[in-house]
This record gives sequence, C-alpha cells and structure tokens, in this order.
Amino acid sequence: MIPVAIEASLTGVPFTIFGDDYPTNDGTAVRDYVHVQDLAAGHLLALKYLLQNRQSRAFNLGTGQGHSVRQVMEMIECVAQRRVPYKVAERCPGDPPVLVADARAAREELEWVPVSSSLQQIVQSAWAWHTRERKFTASAAR
Repeated sequence: MIPVAIEASLTGVPFTIFGDDYPTNDGTAVRDYVHVQDLAAGHLLALKYLLQNRQSRAFNLGTGQGHSVRQVMEMIECVAQRRVPYKVAERCPGDPPVLVADARAAREELEWVPVSSSLQQIVQSAWAWHTRERKFTASAAR
C-alpha cells in the first residue's frame, strides 16, 4: 500500500481505498506494517535457526500493531508534505477488517525485534527511496 500511495502523492493519480465501511476506528482496513530491513533481519535469523536446529519452522514477522489505511495516508502526507489523492472503491471480498501479526515466537525463539518498523520510520524510508529513485530515473532518461 505504501509505495502505491506514495506514487499517488507524486503523480496526482488517485490511490484507491478498498472499503471505508470496515468496523474499525476510521472505517478502513487495519494492517501490520514492517520495514523491509526488519524482514530481512528476521529471514537471516530464521536461516540461522534452520541451520542450527536442522528443522523447518514457520514464524510470523510483524510489529503486533496495526495501522489503518487512512493512518498510513496521513503519515505519508505528514512526511511528504503533500496530499495523497484517493478514491474509495468497494472492499475486496473476504478481506478481514484487521490483520495484525503475532510475532511472539519470532521474538522468543529467534530473538528477532523490529527496530526500524515504526510507521513513521517506514514511511520516511519509503519516501526517501521513491523520491531518490524518481530523480535517478529522470536523470537516466535524459
């Protein structure tokens, strides 16, 4: 969601919110967002676990805290200092209102702790990457 909403803020092409009638605080779906660096660290710890224990095991990686679509859009607007244009469409069939990870096993068995996954950190990092990439792509096209 974050890259698509950032792209909307940069291009003016509206971002689509799929459903604003969920039983959540603001009517939009709530999800658990994790920075890619924290995910990569979790995957490395899982590989270490696999090599040491010689058995496979599934682990959820997440912060255990959810943010609504509108909260994410507001954070993008705050970081980017520009509006995220949007439109509302019907929700996707079967989409749960809230989906948040239970990462207790990863924390206990892998000693994995997300260190870069506050919503502000995620959005700041994504904004920096997207704006840097756009400048690189524009200069490469010249």
